[in-house]
Amino acid sequence: MKTKIPPPVICLICMTIMYCLPSILAFPKATWLVVMLVGLSGIIGIASVILFRLAKTTISPLHPNQTSHIVQTGIYRFSRNPMYLSIAIFLVAFAIYLENATALLVIPLFIWSINYLQIHPEEQMLEQKFGEEYLAYKKAVRRWV
Repeated sequence: MKTKIPPPVICLICMTIMYCLPSILAFPKATWLVVMLVGLSGIIGIASVILFRLAKTTISPLHPNQTSHIVQTGIYRFSRNPMYLSIAIFLVAFAIYLENATALLVIPLFIWSINYLQIHPEEQMLEQKFGEEYLAYKKAVRRWV
């Protein structure tokens, strides 16, 4: 794998950037929306981890070579990367919490960095390890949503 930076660390880096950005365009206070988005993020993230645990495969983004098989049930029928999707939704909630629309500009940076640093190397390894099974899954299910 190309990266040794865990996705939660990339999330914290993005949150720090978001926090430090000047508020050029402010959001109105929307606590209810923040709570809903954090809840959605939590449900997606927890469901993703539970499915990996039930399948007895690794959730470590730094050791995808320890993957025992491809999880294709539950939320993985709709997204190949629901754990990363969960983090992206959380970052949207954080921008709204900060009441800073400018902070939303960091979301594409997060998505790009996760795609480049994490997902592409993971996909290469999964293609090598699982071959046609992973290619069929990749064709059937979108990367994010």
